[in-house]
Formats: sequence, structure tokens, C-alpha cells
Amino acid sequence: MLDSLRSGAWLTPARLHAYPLLLIAITLAAIAGAVATAHGDIDITGRPLGADFSQVWAAGVSVLDGNPALPFDPPQHYALLRRLFGPATPFYGWHYPPYFLALATVLAVLPYLWALLVWQASTLALYGAMIWRIAPSRWLLLGALGFPAVFVNLGHGHNGFLTAALLGFGVLALPKRPWLAGLCFALLAYKPQFGLVLPVALLADRRFAATAAAALGVAAMTVASLAAFGLPSWLAFRASLAFTREVVLEQGNTGWEKIQSSFAAVRALGAGAPAAYAVQGAVTLAVVLAVAWLWHGRADRRLKYAGLIIGSLLSTPYVLDYDLVALAPALAFLLVHGQQHGFRPWQKTGMAVVYIAPFLTRIIAGATLIPFGLLAMLWLFGMVLVRAKQEWTDVEDSRPGELQQRAEGAVGRG
Repeated sequence: MLDSLRSGAWLTPARLHAYPLLLIAITLAAIAGAVATAHGDIDITGRPLGADFSQVWAAGVSVLDGNPALPFDPPQHYALLRRLFGPATPFYGWHYPPYFLALATVLAVLPYLWALLVWQASTLALYGAMIWRIAPSRWLLLGALGFPAVFVNLGHGHNGFLTAALLGFGVLALPKRPWLAGLCFALLAYKPQFGLVLPVALLADRRFAATAAAALGVAAMTVASLAAFGLPSWLAFRASLAFTREVVLEQGNTGWEKIQSSFAAVRALGAGAPAAYAVQGAVTLAVVLAVAWLWHGRADRRLKYAGLIIGSLLSTPYVLDYDLVALAPALAFLLVHGQQHGFRPWQKTGMAVVYIAPFLTRIIAGATLIPFGLLAMLWLFGMVLVRAKQEWTDVEDSRPGELQQRAEGAVGRG
């Protein structure tokens, strides 16, 4: 049994094909059940279908009503949610920069359920296209669609598909289309907490065109948002950051079991915010340095891409379980790399654990305080670094032999 886990032999082709199909069936059944038992826009628990998407649609409604600064005022935003969905509606806060108001406004033109369908279907299609671009494999695509983070994201009506697609398409475009890559990274400014390691990686790898494109893209988006929504929206966003930091993050009103960061893990164990910030700061610094080392070196590009994506999630104190959809392209890059270069001991089993982590992490953290999702990401990130270091060592060890062969070849030709 231990040997099978170590080698990954237990992951037979039949199981690799059956498990994702089973997970897809569970997801479709859950969606069908939620829709069948709903009363209009409201599910059986009294929440809007798509839960968190309600605040996106409500923010768009506020823009259409001529008040784009309203979503950044929690009491007013909550009053709007209750007006739209009923007095029993829970609070779903708007914590995005004004960039995201543009997409929210487009969606708010549609009735709520149609907007939810268009939002999830279109971003899921982008996510699937990105996975197909990594490797055009039907079974890899089915594995990505069965990824439990997909189930979590659909249940919340959230933006994990968009985040994953922008990260995946961004790194894929780097070699031949650096300006397109920069544009993808600029669009990620709607969730700025995931952008910390991106410039570090680009500069370490001397991707100056992509860096410039990202900077220009953010600047253009800022100007456009000022023109569309006015300076008051940005001032309101700045004022709302205190609420986001103190209530949502430091006090954990979202739920520590939902947040997959080092900060949340320390807070869940009972430590204060200063200790949690200290631990998160140490983890973030280590991740930034590791990503710089990885991208400055000669690692296989797929290891670089996977390390950057995982590092983007690890480096922020605010990452939720639906954001773990972004692990799908990282796992896909590692799978393709392993198929070409072979898998190391425990790699297949470890990747399988990471694959199932989004489904289990909230349950395990809620019951035991063990941050399963965080530990899975740390393991995967460490595996990428170890794999890169081993490959560099293999290259260095092979160089004396290569030089000897070249010398002998030169002598023979002489």
C-alpha cells in the first residue's frame, strides 16, 4: 500500500477517468437540486442563488441607478441587497476596486438569474479554454471541470474561473505575446491581492515588455474607471479598505475555515492579529524570494508557471476556497511536465491530495482547525521548488560529460 502511494500506481487510468466524471455528476446534481428547490432568486436556505454573486449584481444596479460609490458603503450596500432580494438576505460585501464595476454594470442589465447564468457560463468557458490551451486533452479538461474548486465556485457564484483564466492565459502568452500577457495580468487588478509576486517574476525573468504592458494596462483601466464612475468611487473604495481589513480579514467575519491563508490559520488557532501578520509576512517574503529564484534560474517554464500561480495564492492574507480554482492550471502544468520528464516519488499522490483539497478544506478546518488547503498549497509549492532544484542539479552534473563528448568529437574531426 505504501509503495503504491509513493509511486502513484494507485492512480490507474480507470480511476483518473472515473473520479472527475463522478465529481462532475455531483456538481450537476447539486446545481439541479438548488435550482429545483429555489423560490425565484432565493434558494432553500433563504440566500440568493449564487450567494456572493448577489453583491456583484447589486453593485451593477447601483451604477445603473447613478450611484457608483454606493457599493463601497457597507450599510447602504446591505440595504440595497435587502431591497433587491428580501429582508432576510445575508450581508455580502463589495471589496473590489472600481475596475470591477464595469463588468458588474454589464451584468446588471440582465435579470438576476440570467446574469448569474451568463457570468458563470462565460467565465467557466474561459477557464476550460485555458486548460485546453495548456494541453488539448479531453481527459485533462474533464479533470479540470471535475476539480472540486469548480463546485465551490459555482455554489458561490464567484470569480474563481476568471482569476484562473487570467493567470493561465497570462503565463501562456509570455513567450510569444508579452503584451497580451501583460494585459491579462493588468486585468487581475480587480483582485489586487493576487498581484504581489507577478512583477517579481516578470522582472526576475527579464520580461520587460510584459511588465510594461501590465503597468500601462492598469493605468489605462484606472483612467477609464475614473471617467466612467468618477473620483468619488475611488475615494469611497479607499475609505472602505478599513472595513475590509478590520471586519472581514482581522475579525474573520467571513469565517476562518473559508480563508486559506497563513494569516487565517494563525488567527483560527487563537493568536492575535499582530502574530498573524508576522507569520503571513514571513510566508509572503519567503514566497517572493522563492518565486524570484525560480524565475531567475533555468527551470522548465511549466515549473515557473506553476510556481508563480501557487505563489500568487500563498502570498496574500486574503484568499478563499473558491479562489483555489487557480490551482487547476498549476496542476495542469505540473501534470504535463511530469508526463514528459517523469514523476518523482509521492508527486502523483500529493497532486491528488491537492486536487481534492478544495472540497475538504472548509470541513477539516471547521472541525479541527487544521488548515488543510493552506498545507496542500505549501506542499505543492515546495514540490515545484524541489523539482526545479533537482533538474538544475541534473543539468550541472551532466555538463562535464557533455564537455568531454564535445572534446572527443573535436579530436575525432581533427
